[in-house]
Amino acid sequence: MPNVTEVTMFMLKGFTDNPELQIILFFLFLAIYLFTLIGNLGLIVLVMVDPRLHNPMYYFLSVLSSVDACFSSIITPNMLVDFMSKSKVISLFGCATQMFLAVTFGTTECFLLAVMAYDRYVAIYNPLQYSVSMSPRVYVPLIIASYVGGILHASLHTVATFSLSFCASNEIRHVFCDIPPLLAISCSDTHMNQLLLFCFVSSIEIVTILIVLISYGFILLAILRIHSAEGRRKVFSTCGSHLTGVSVYHGTILFMYVRPSSSYALDHDMIVSIFYSIVIPMLNPVIYSLRNKDVKEAMKRVFGKNACID
Repeated sequence: MPNVTEVTMFMLKGFTDNPELQIILFFLFLAIYLFTLIGNLGLIVLVMVDPRLHNPMYYFLSVLSSVDACFSSIITPNMLVDFMSKSKVISLFGCATQMFLAVTFGTTECFLLAVMAYDRYVAIYNPLQYSVSMSPRVYVPLIIASYVGGILHASLHTVATFSLSFCASNEIRHVFCDIPPLLAISCSDTHMNQLLLFCFVSSIEIVTILIVLISYGFILLAILRIHSAEGRRKVFSTCGSHLTGVSVYHGTILFMYVRPSSSYALDHDMIVSIFYSIVIPMLNPVIYSLRNKDVKEAMKRVFGKNACID
């Protein structure tokens, strides 16, 4: 056997080696991260303190906000440190932990978006039975199941990826430890890993998107039965924001993972993964809150009548 030294540290190459551009990117992503934390944690606090938002729809929304805040927090702070550092290294254990948490929260968000679509269907299709159909005995297990699904999916890929050998290179062409760039630098046969990635991600995507489409099919039927223009407007406003969030998130996930490994372009993939892991968590509070009349009224009650909310 040849004398091969196993990699124990990885180097995250990131966007660029240009010091001036790194400073610009540092402040850009710092602003995005602060906005993400303020938006998502503020929404969680709003749901907690305002009794009018104490219903399953806003409980799901607050859980989604917590997932987004955590998703961004496991990636952005380390990336900000790397912008100001010359070494840009991460340990093998740190890389595995970061990948496990990223996949956990990313998958959990997929399941939560599907659960939120089902929740909207229950609320709109049969509003008189909503409190019974979506009682704590229903929505709490749905939230737990979303997290469990995310953890199981992440465990599978983390074990499969870090069972490989990394001996040729320790330079990851990415800003965090994601699955495709790690497979790209492994000196083992990654065919089975690529097959696992394609099969499990595509299965999760098919199931969750089908739940969303079926739920909104029934919602459309319910909308057609509403004679009030104001009622239809309110339903479209609530559901439109959710569909926007679902479309943007699933579109990036499908582009990133559900395709042949031969079509991977790591520089382009890095931008796409930054979008779904950092930019979307920043946008979600805007998508789900500022178009929601109940949330805007709650912000006025909590932060004062003179709050500038249009």
